[in-house]
Amino acid sequence: MTPTKRVTLWACILGSAVVFLDGTVVNVALPAIRDDLDTGLAAQQWIVEAYLLTLGSLLLVGGSLGDLLGRRRVFVAGLVGFGTTSLLCALAPNAEALVFARGLQGVAGALLVPSSLALITATFPAEERGAAIGAWTAWTGVSMVVGPLGGGLLVDHASWRWIFLVNVPFVLATLVLARRVPESRDEESTGRIDVLGAVLCALGLAGPVFALIQQPSYGWGHPTVWIPLVAGLAMLVFFVVHEHRSDHPMLPLGIFRSRNFAVGNVATLAIYGGFGAATFFVAIFLQQVAGYSAVAAGLSLMPITVVMWLLSRRFGALSDRIGPRPLMGFGPIVAGLGLIWMGRLGTDVDYLTDLLPGVVVFALGLSMTVAPLTTTVLAAVPDHMAGVASGTNNAIARVAGLLAIAAVGAVLATLYKGAIDDRAASVPAAERAALAEARERPLSGGAGRPVADRVVADASVSAYRGAMAMAGGLVILGGLISLAGIVRPAPRPEPRPTVDHGAARLQQPCLQPERGPAARAPSAPAAATR
Repeated sequence: MTPTKRVTLWACILGSAVVFLDGTVVNVALPAIRDDLDTGLAAQQWIVEAYLLTLGSLLLVGGSLGDLLGRRRVFVAGLVGFGTTSLLCALAPNAEALVFARGLQGVAGALLVPSSLALITATFPAEERGAAIGAWTAWTGVSMVVGPLGGGLLVDHASWRWIFLVNVPFVLATLVLARRVPESRDEESTGRIDVLGAVLCALGLAGPVFALIQQPSYGWGHPTVWIPLVAGLAMLVFFVVHEHRSDHPMLPLGIFRSRNFAVGNVATLAIYGGFGAATFFVAIFLQQVAGYSAVAAGLSLMPITVVMWLLSRRFGALSDRIGPRPLMGFGPIVAGLGLIWMGRLGTDVDYLTDLLPGVVVFALGLSMTVAPLTTTVLAAVPDHMAGVASGTNNAIARVAGLLAIAAVGAVLATLYKGAIDDRAASVPAAERAALAEARERPLSGGAGRPVADRVVADASVSAYRGAMAMAGGLVILGGLISLAGIVRPAPRPEPRPTVDHGAARLQQPCLQPERGPAARAPSAPAAATR
């Protein structure tokens, strides 16, 4: 490998790693942020959702900007933006400022990720590209594993603010490397960016997410809830109409005419929605209700990545022999049952007997699913549309987590308040004020009074179990959709080696990036995603 290729690869790995790390590390810091900034569940959701919203809705636009303006230029702009917004997150004086900074951080990430893969594609010839993207996938996957553990250490021994400050030295090191990365752009680019499509997509997603997060506080009939909900859904309708009519759409709708592509992405929406919601609430429950430290909570889900690392390649090979439908169908069903098992926790959680078995079952099911799902989605479209297909699947996986955290959170808050109300009569009058305050803070862990504390703990357990059952049901639904809709793809001839500067610009970081043997290299799941 030449020095230029080596520098480009490491710059792209480091640049993307900070984006993926921030997608996993924040979950373990949410309880500490709650205590420091005096927030509740809704603010905790927005700290995650603001990042996912801008990142997921702007990924495709970020790739187009790189093609038009220069991939290295956009990559550097994303780095500078990510470092700056990380500082804003670390210095946030209140929850509102932190949510705003997280939204800006997602914008910067949407520039970084597609540009990094486009730079790899432009720098490495076709015969070396698979290995380079495989290395990118493996190392960025490592960042997802290290993130919760490192974040837990920083939260327990320093401050939650350090999970954002630690991004800065990585960004500076990457900027030094980026000076030696050659510039590239798509000479056949139309020079037009679908700005209206990006705005409609972002606003359309923001409306329902806002409504779902605020609904437990205001109710469906309040204008604060139903107006954003209706407006957001209308924006999504306008987005589809605009993409259908546009001659330079952000999302070419014709790609969904492929049955396996359409079904695979619907399955992705359900599977990654359930996964994203589950990992969000497990991290909060373990710390705020079960009393785990941030480090212990970060370590609790690490077996998922280990199992996937060991088994994904084997299940990918099995999918080639028997077809993707059985694994895409039964894998999510196994994974969903694992999530439901993980939901059967109480306030006293023994990791080895109570949580680990469910984690392993979920990891087994996810390992059965990931490689066949990605391979099927990419194999369903012509080779020249691989970049669009992968970028679309990536965006859908992130949007899935965005919507599911809001929807499952609304159900959890409703269950929690209902459980509190059912038990309120048993609480002494002297403690009811403390109980009323705790009622507005789902999974708060306690009310500061002995009898009220027991009621809050029981309500938290009940709400958590309902939320995890819903998350597991979403993942199982993804398996049923695959069983009903996926067909075995017809054999296709091997493509001739070509250099397609746009084909890998938006490869899926949480799903495997390419067909063939390289597609079966294991990677860490998104958490959060997405």
